[in-house]
Amino acid sequence: MTNPVNIAVLGSTRGTDLDAVISSIKSGRINAKISIVISNKHDAVILEKAATHRIETLFLNPKGKSREEYDTEIITILESKNIGLVLLIGYMRILSNKFIEAFRNRIINVHPSLLPAFAGGMDKNVHQAVLEHGAKLTGCTVHFVDENTDTGPIILQRAVTVEENDTVETLKARVQRAEQEILPIAVELFVKGMLDIKGRRVYIK
Repeated sequence: MTNPVNIAVLGSTRGTDLDAVISSIKSGRINAKISIVISNKHDAVILEKAATHRIETLFLNPKGKSREEYDTEIITILESKNIGLVLLIGYMRILSNKFIEAFRNRIINVHPSLLPAFAGGMDKNVHQAVLEHGAKLTGCTVHFVDENTDTGPIILQRAVTVEENDTVETLKARVQRAEQEILPIAVELFVKGMLDIKGRRVYIK
């Protein structure tokens, strides 16, 4: 077996999808190790969640730093840990071009809609927009990150039906369940070298 891929997770919220990835790693399905979880929020639940699994955590304060200065600090940390994949799980910051270039085609994000629909929003704002537009179908997207917001090559998507009595909370809960189903699959495919990016398309080998 090849050496496990070192994964870094960046998150700002509860990190609900983190559990699914950890479970898949512990089961042996994904040959990887989560080396560190970094947050820009000192009270982010994702840090507590990672700590319960004895994963190294770090709160990095962005106050008084430009986006590039902040990202440069993270790049230095990740390079010291030989990180092969960066997962964005509820990360409420836009990455700088410098960060994206440093980890080109090695940054994966989860977005709570079927991109390109409802791109640019975050968390509950996306689900609110879906409901306000009267969409009948929504879902989630796992994609590589590029220089623009939610425009990177799509790896996997999972559709979720919008029910007539849905609220933001009920819709979010069902979309998150879908996220937890497809994120570990995407990570597994990446780790196995089965994702081939050609232009805007991702082909599964």
